[in-house]
Amino acid sequence: MGTVSASHPAPCQLRGLPAGETAQLHYVVVKKLRTYSGAQRYCQDVYRGQLVSVHSAARNQELQKLAKTYHTIISPWIGAVTSRRAGQCESYWEDSSPWNYANWAPTHPYGIVTTCTTLSIRDGLWRSRFCFQLRPFICQY
Repeated sequence: MGTVSASHPAPCQLRGLPAGETAQLHYVVVKKLRTYSGAQRYCQDVYRGQLVSVHSAARNQELQKLAKTYHTIISPWIGAVTSRRAGQCESYWEDSSPWNYANWAPTHPYGIVTTCTTLSIRDGLWRSRFCFQLRPFICQY
């Protein structure tokens, strides 16, 4: 019973593992402008993946460079959401991987309302933005 059938698509097996440990993940910058939830849906529908989670400074830099090569002017969405729970500000990754790295700009994240996260192409820092904004985004799959 414990065997995985050969017909099982590989991306599903990767899900839930921290991105830092899964070298076989692919990253793609999508220049279409979407809201945060629209971007997450696009990653799932088109790539069978999700918005990217970032677990190291090296990966953060790599994604910043990647976004630059796509000439995206607007900072893209990454898969982090910050919400207020029981008076506490709490961030989590869309792919449920551990929250073991963060690169927030000063004064971010905002802890007042639920916000989504962008990766700045200019300085690599993360900023809280309203989730309904239309932006490019980075998928992992």
